[in-house]
Amino acid sequence: MDYLKAKGRIFDIQRYSIHDGPGIRTIVFLKGCPLRCRWCCNPEGQNYKIEQMMVNGELKTYGEDITVEELMPKLICDEFYFRRSGGGITLSGGECLAQPDFAPHILHACKDLGYNTAIETTGYSTWENIEKYLPYTDYVLMDIKHMNSEKHKEFTGVENKIIHENAMKFAKSGVNLTIRVPVIPGFNNTPEEISDIANFAASLPGVKNLHLLPYHRLGEGKYEGLGREYLMHGIEPMDKEHMNMLLEVAKKSGLKCQIGG
Repeated sequence: MDYLKAKGRIFDIQRYSIHDGPGIRTIVFLKGCPLRCRWCCNPEGQNYKIEQMMVNGELKTYGEDITVEELMPKLICDEFYFRRSGGGITLSGGECLAQPDFAPHILHACKDLGYNTAIETTGYSTWENIEKYLPYTDYVLMDIKHMNSEKHKEFTGVENKIIHENAMKFAKSGVNLTIRVPVIPGFNNTPEEISDIANFAASLPGVKNLHLLPYHRLGEGKYEGLGREYLMHGIEPMDKEHMNMLLEVAKKSGLKCQIGG
């Protein structure tokens, strides 16, 4: 089983999650992401390099090189919760598609143990890389942030053409695909923008679920800890009334829509 020797870089493991796939899950956060979303709540995962961040006055290192074989004991310890809840392992980041010679092997090892597997992704990668993940992935949570490519690039640093193409390819592959929309003030929080995204999601074969993820500022302090500017400074989260209005707009697409998840 040579794939167990594959090595990659992670920066966190989060246990007992209930919002990143079915059941109780353990999330493995991988280093590196090609996007630079202004609102990103995990900026310590954007750069592939190992870096340090001040956390509550203490300097902490983010980034660990690890093999699949070394990682698995850290995941197996939660097997009881996976079995009882129908949960499993979710790969997140950063962007898990950015480590195609490592991340699929984690999923492979998890499938060998009978665990449910999921990935959280921006969808920004070559399809050749993505195909490495599909045999070992039960569930895909994919962001569609905006339908306008210029605005997408302004707020994330990349255009969205390949993302939309990959969303269609994911859907046609038959994998269980849920579309997520981080709802960001000043970026995509108008009824027209949410409607456009929801209608696109509804056009994807087999897609039934769309999750609206409200903007929050929980990651703001991390930027200071990394010595970086938080570009959403002063932008406040939306009130519940506005989110509920957008939810009703999204439901008109015919999809099963919810806030969060």
